Amino acid sequence: MRMPLARRSFLPFALVSLAVVAPAQSQEWPVTRPERSDFRETSRYDDVIDFFGALEGRHPMLRFATFGYSEEGRPLPLAVFGDVADASAETVRTSGAARVLVFANIHAGEVAGKEAAQVLAREFAQGLRDRWADSLVILVAPIYNADGNERIGLRNRPRQHGPVAGMGQRANARGLDLNRDNAKLESAEARALSRLVREYDPHVALDLHTTNGTFHAYHLTYAPPLHPSTDEGITALLRQEWLPAASESVRDRYGWEFSFYGNVPGTFGMRGERGWYTFDHRPRFTTNYLGLRNRFGILSEAYSYATFADRILAHDRFVEAVIDFAFANATRVRAAVEAADRTPAPGMEVALRAKVAKGDTIDVLMGAVDEERNPYTGALMYRRRDARTVERMPDYGSFRATEVIRAPAAYLVPPELTGVIERLEAHGVEMVRLDRAAEIAAAEFRIDSTRASEREYQGHRPREAWGEWTTVERAFPAGTVVVPVRQPLGRLIVVLLEPRSDDGFLTWNLFDPALETTEVYPVTRAPELPAEACEECVRFR
Repeated sequence: MRMPLARRSFLPFALVSLAVVAPAQSQEWPVTRPERSDFRETSRYDDVIDFFGALEGRHPMLRFATFGYSEEGRPLPLAVFGDVADASAETVRTSGAARVLVFANIHAGEVAGKEAAQVLAREFAQGLRDRWADSLVILVAPIYNADGNERIGLRNRPRQHGPVAGMGQRANARGLDLNRDNAKLESAEARALSRLVREYDPHVALDLHTTNGTFHAYHLTYAPPLHPSTDEGITALLRQEWLPAASESVRDRYGWEFSFYGNVPGTFGMRGERGWYTFDHRPRFTTNYLGLRNRFGILSEAYSYATFADRILAHDRFVEAVIDFAFANATRVRAAVEAADRTPAPGMEVALRAKVAKGDTIDVLMGAVDEERNPYTGALMYRRRDARTVERMPDYGSFRATEVIRAPAAYLVPPELTGVIERLEAHGVEMVRLDRAAEIAAAEFRIDSTRASEREYQGHRPREAWGEWTTVERAFPAGTVVVPVRQPLGRLIVVLLEPRSDDGFLTWNLFDPALETTEVYPVTRAPELPAEACEECVRFR
């Protein structure tokens, strides 16, 4: 009996290549669970592991590893495809190739991306994507929310068109939405993804979802990072060239329409003038988080009311078009990321709060659905009808800052705030410490008032604080943590540590214990690096 892949070789960031040179072309290729069930069923965790196991050794450039564990201890599988000696993060990161991450199933009821990711891995094994390896290394993580995937229910994702035999749940095993966990990093899964992003350092990451909502005519909608402080070079390339080129490619080859993500008011309780509204700018959302890390975060949303088979195909076609552009423009992609990393954040305006901005009037393809019934539960499902009606409406597809600050040279964090420091480390933020006590001219935030939400959200009562910054001369003890802002994660650091940020550590209650005993926010701004008391600070000048 062949031992399952998870039990034989899945070690976190496995260093050993699992591929052999002989492609074993004579063997049958594995099929996904939807393919063998006429698209009634979705893959379970063991199906994905077995599918990857069946691809072992079938292509010299395809290898496998894991990138961490779920809350319930399931190894999270990763396929690595490219002209590299092994699947280790160091080998991939130093390969000189542009790196692309495709991950799926962050919401385990949105299962089409999980299936498309397996199909992509099979295409690697079959040699159908070999040309991409000339300039790319591609990472595929098909089942990010592995625990949620195993909580199959026939009534999960109401009105979604299949799979009719059930799908997983939105949250992970702890009830956390992994697509709201990227700032606070509470879940094992979000920490695993953050580690993957730090260690493999992909230039591009595609996050595969499924969206319900407005009855539109698109098979798939997409979005770039939406935080207004995302590097302009990254945003411009995605909005002006890359994503439109993907739409055009799919339209020309298949006749399907893809467009920027949106909904009209009346959906999800939205209010406002009729228009095409995107979702949210905050870094709790994965692609926005990636944007603040100076990476190309791309959201892919297959249309919930298209058939399950068509949703898988939509992701497949979009991923193909996006990676084709990355392949043809690999040098530009790497250069854009490197330029963003080099841009000094101190003195930069960084948005702490933002609101959706009204843009140009655009054509939106509105659609229609038919009502069907799930054959096993009788529950109502919507099925996309092949109908298109052009409607002109304002585009609310981006955000403008409503509150900004000029980024300081550094932040000073008391050494006793171990939870804050550990969380910064988990994000990959570089920090140093004061070698000796010092008097430092700094700015402190004196809190006038603060309020926690009455409603619990993701296990928290999100907090907001109001107050004023004042310049003070203060004594800081040896061991005080210095967080230099002149580093690639400078924009993210500001958003996480500023007290007025709408998605920072204060929002997520990390400072609540400290605020019980003081009216001064514990983290201070330093207008200059305290080099006289910190020898290592010279690295960040």
